[in-house]
Amino acid sequence: MLESIVFSVLNGLLYGMLLFMLASGLTLIFGMMGVLNFAHASFYMLGAYCAYTISSYTNFWVALILAPLFVGFLGALTERFGLRNVHKHGHVAELLLTFGLVYVIDELVVLIWGQIPVNYAIPPSLDFTLFTLFGTSFPAYRAFILFVAIAMFGAIYLLLVRTRVGMIIRAALSHPEMVGALGHDVPRIFTLVFAFGTGLAGLAGVMAGNYYITEPGMAFSMGPIVFVVVVFGGLGSLGGALAASLIIGLVTTFAVSLNYSIADLLAAVGLGLDGANIAGGLAHIDLSRIGQMLPYLMMVLILIFRPRGLMGARES
Repeated sequence: MLESIVFSVLNGLLYGMLLFMLASGLTLIFGMMGVLNFAHASFYMLGAYCAYTISSYTNFWVALILAPLFVGFLGALTERFGLRNVHKHGHVAELLLTFGLVYVIDELVVLIWGQIPVNYAIPPSLDFTLFTLFGTSFPAYRAFILFVAIAMFGAIYLLLVRTRVGMIIRAALSHPEMVGALGHDVPRIFTLVFAFGTGLAGLAGVMAGNYYITEPGMAFSMGPIVFVVVVFGGLGSLGGALAASLIIGLVTTFAVSLNYSIADLLAAVGLGLDGANIAGGLAHIDLSRIGQMLPYLMMVLILIFRPRGLMGARES
């Protein structure tokens, strides 16, 4: 039991920080620009495929730097020649543009890399056991993912809160006319913000592509859950995205690893349920079978009882 708890916590933190790496860019883009980018998970997929191609000619460490920069450059082109032109038509046009971009990127990935998974492997320098506990090993690459995610959160926080660049970005959101009057190019700021957000998605793809599987369906598998994280944490809240990612990561991991049902948990405290009725039958379903559904149930509940999310600011 202790082994299961310890490694469920470690794996839950790992999954949660991977979700945060992906959700942080989407949170920044929405918080700074008000654009809900449906194609965010597609940029995450591009990061993984670009890292695979670059590492095939060089190595993982070069890909770790160049792949997010390339994805960020594609994001800048998207904002400059796409979103900026449709912005005057409102949020619906922006959503439709990013929604269509999902299918364009998906088809391009299939045309360039094919439909089967590519051999994007963990680098040999990180492919070893970091420690062994209760007879179970913990790979070094998982610890490296945690380190990169924590470092990324610290860097984003310092950039936005402690630097003049962050002050200008936050001011451009609420008072763009004033920022423009002070001599700053507000459209260029928005382009840089969108590029930075998509670059973070590319970084998540670099880190997760060899941990999971790099294949054309990876964007559709991660796309829905990242929106759950952003809504659950609060639209535009970076701290909320971090908290929501960790909560969802831990809840999902524990639910999948435990062969207990709600009825078992209630029976442990002296409350029994009759399995003959519908409610009792549902309560006897193992949590491991509904673990992947729990984040969406959590999102529904928080939209009912706290619509702004965990740390989202209510609009005045």
